[in-house]
Amino acid sequence: MTITTPTETVAVIGGIGESPIRSDAVPKVTGEFEYSGDQHHPNMLWGATVRSPHARARIIAVDTAAALAAPGVSCVLTASDVPGAKGVGLEGSDQIVLAEAEVSYVGQPVAVIAAATRAQAIQAGSLIGVAYEPLPAVLDPEDAIAAGAVYRDLHWRRGDPAARGTVVVVNTYTVAMQDQAPLGTESGLAVPDGSGGVDIFAASQWLHCDRDQIAAVLGVADNQVRVHPTGIGGAFGAREDVNLQAHLALLAMRTGSPVKMVYDRFESFLGHVHRHPATLTYRHEADEDGTLRRIEARYVFDGGAYASTSAFVLGTAAAWAAGPYNVHYVEVEGHAAKTNNPPCGAMRGFGAVQACTAYEAQMDALATASAMDPVELRLKNALKDGDALPVTGQRYRGALPVTTVLETVRSLPLPEAGPPTHPLELPGGIGLTTPPDVVRRGVGYAVGIKNSAFPEGFDDYADARIVLTSDGFEVHTAAVEVGQGLVSVVEQIARSALGVSSVRTVFDHTGLIGSAGSSSASRQTQVTGGAVLAAAEAVKADILRDTGATRLDDDGAWLGGHLLATLGELAARRYDRTERFRHPPTEAPDPNGSGELHADVAIAAHRAVVDVDPELGLVRVVEIATAQDVGKAIHPVAVRGQIEGGIAQGIGLAVMEELVVVDGAIVNSNFTDYLIPTIADVPTVNTVLVEEPCPWSPFGARGAGEPPTVSSTAAVLAAIRAATGIHLTRAPARPSDIAGLT
Repeated sequence: MTITTPTETVAVIGGIGESPIRSDAVPKVTGEFEYSGDQHHPNMLWGATVRSPHARARIIAVDTAAALAAPGVSCVLTASDVPGAKGVGLEGSDQIVLAEAEVSYVGQPVAVIAAATRAQAIQAGSLIGVAYEPLPAVLDPEDAIAAGAVYRDLHWRRGDPAARGTVVVVNTYTVAMQDQAPLGTESGLAVPDGSGGVDIFAASQWLHCDRDQIAAVLGVADNQVRVHPTGIGGAFGAREDVNLQAHLALLAMRTGSPVKMVYDRFESFLGHVHRHPATLTYRHEADEDGTLRRIEARYVFDGGAYASTSAFVLGTAAAWAAGPYNVHYVEVEGHAAKTNNPPCGAMRGFGAVQACTAYEAQMDALATASAMDPVELRLKNALKDGDALPVTGQRYRGALPVTTVLETVRSLPLPEAGPPTHPLELPGGIGLTTPPDVVRRGVGYAVGIKNSAFPEGFDDYADARIVLTSDGFEVHTAAVEVGQGLVSVVEQIARSALGVSSVRTVFDHTGLIGSAGSSSASRQTQVTGGAVLAAAEAVKADILRDTGATRLDDDGAWLGGHLLATLGELAARRYDRTERFRHPPTEAPDPNGSGELHADVAIAAHRAVVDVDPELGLVRVVEIATAQDVGKAIHPVAVRGQIEGGIAQGIGLAVMEELVVVDGAIVNSNFTDYLIPTIADVPTVNTVLVEEPCPWSPFGARGAGEPPTVSSTAAVLAAIRAATGIHLTRAPARPSDIAGLT
């Protein structure tokens, strides 16, 4: 069902455009909120996992005798104990639940244990003897591509191949593997129902997708597995793939007891996918006046040992290879390689981050080569309403406010200039040894563009249910609240559609309602929000029809000045509607990459101000200014929070976040060695919300979670380049890259 903003809405407390306090805010602040790792069940067992130390090896034998004899152990499971499908996966089922013949990456699960305590389960795991025969591992994605080991190859072209420019810049960029770094590690609880089924309570971004995969592994019907929403301590793509859920289900079904599992931080780094490390080679050609004529790009994304979402990540990156700019000809060659490195998949920005980091660096290089102001170069080539998207040729039906967001951030006042006056304001903080007068300031700009909702012909939909009870209306959904504020957004949509403030959200398990899709791709406000709006309008229409009323409010149904029925009286009539919402259809690309690939497009611009110590190579981000098209800010405070959080992750990738992989193993799998921004690293953020309505989503709202991350990294790198004159070609920029150290 496709809908637009209703023809009639009512101003109501806590409705669209307000920022009501979230129902989960107080318990989260006070520590009373239950996250997935806090769950408990009487007489539960604890699970633990045995993982491969090799990037690739043959399994010769697995000896479980000592572990089975260890104190407190109830069972040990290996590959032969998996009754159903041997693998899971978002695209195919290549992620082996428990390795049998061969392991393909460091950290791959080989066995799982259930014991009376967590300590006993971990100790028993150390007693399992696995004999390996190491095999040659493919660790260089170029070697994998040469051998044909890829998850996707593409070669997209559009425009006039004869188009050439006289100003040419060619560079190769690298983007490191980044971790989502959720504060809550992977955790969950499985409870067998005694009738051949199981209930799963685990951190997830897509309940129904998990259910289908777990049921296949168990070899049972889908309705015998019920996946419940739980409190999630961060996601950012790390919860899209099944991790411990299948192991929990297997252990619970074998023992007949509830089983809980919680990863420590080290295991968490092994247990979920990461942002794809990428190498991106670009050639930009332009006329002397800066008009873009030709863009050529070659992408190599390392997908690691399993497919996950690598094919679609590469497709997203390729679709935005030219950025938000018109160009006469664009050509993109892309490869998602299959290696024996850690698996990579979804992370906030989903391929658009890697692309933007490179194409915006190219725009700066082109501006330098053309002796142009970098902002003016971008404005000259910016997409405008009605333009075809540069790679796919799609003519987006909504606004393309590239010029608006870029001119907005340029017009915002800059921070006060001058050398730092407080030690904490220095790039190295109080430990800096370089005099303040050596510090250089730089200002850089970047513009990002990305789709909202799933692309390339995916059947993207959500179900939602509205029920009238004696206490008011309930919104029922299987959409996952990952901290983004969905719990408020769906209530605000329902309130404004119904004209009633008494609305609350009920998050249902998979046995009670249809899928709401994944809490990813910046899609839930638009797609689940669309289903909520449709259900609310349907319930309201039913009530008005049955009562002859003209409006609803918190007292009930009214005709003119007469109250016809209270909400309590109406609730007795059992008003209950479920609706499904689909956004406008998309299609898979043709061999050249053309087609209606995307349902919606989001655009943001960032201006970064940095102070750089050029002698030590240290950076302090002073300020980020941003303007982002959010369609309609349903909950403005939450939208600003999403923008600030996304910028923090973008800063992390720009100056500090990098998973270091040596011989296939992550060597900095802790928060001592893998650095993420702290409160001392996150600057002042000056945010302007631009509202150009999406033509099909509820109240014109647009997904807001990913655009802040897409171009904030590129803006920080641009500012460092402006401060130092060094054309940085990698993210993150290490001190050695800036100071010229070896």
